[in-house]
Amino acid sequence: MTDQPTPPGLPEGIEPVSIIEEMQRSYLDYAMSVIVSRALPDVRDGLKPVHRRILYAMHEGGFHWNRKYVKSSRIVGDVMGKYHPHGDAAIYDAMVRMAQDWSMRLPLIDGQG
Repeated sequence: MTDQPTPPGLPEGIEPVSIIEEMQRSYLDYAMSVIVSRALPDVRDGLKPVHRRILYAMHEGGFHWNRKYVKSSRIVGDVMGKYHPHGDAAIYDAMVRMAQDWSMRLPLIDGQG
């Protein structure tokens, strides 16, 4: 860690660490965990967590293919309230992507309008 002696008053087993080195290492660890767990699609189904949350909320809400269309804000509100408390922009973007036939192999949501 450091070549300096332990300052007096520090409990046994605690070593001083350079704040710069610790911040660099911690930020890199956090960034890699975000990339692996949220930003990259899952290899099993090709969905990101936000896509999976949208589809699950639509299933739980009873929004199936044989029902009438509902406003997207209703679905976004359900997803944001129950499963994804990070703001609505990412949910809207992901929902639009799932309705576009050119952005995914198969559209997962039947968008109206």
